Amino acid sequence: MGRLKRATKAAFEGGGATQYAQKGQKIACPQCGNDRFEEGSAQLNTAGMTALNLDWANRSATLLVCSQCSRIDWYMDRPERI
Repeated sequence: MGRLKRATKAAFEGGGATQYAQKGQKIACPQCGNDRFEEGSAQLNTAGMTALNLDWANRSATLLVCSQCSRIDWYMDRPERI
């Protein structure tokens, strides 16, 4: 099972949800105001790298899935667990 799918499933079940901060600011869901998230990651594929069969060299983003409403927010710099 993929990391995003596991994070989404855990968010719906409420297990393991954690608080996060970015640059000293606590993160809250802009949709519902919840402050607990499941963490996942996704590779940021580009057409050029895919054409060259070099998808592995693309950057990844950190995903935070809200444990209450399941909104997904993307972060280029990994947020800190608090």
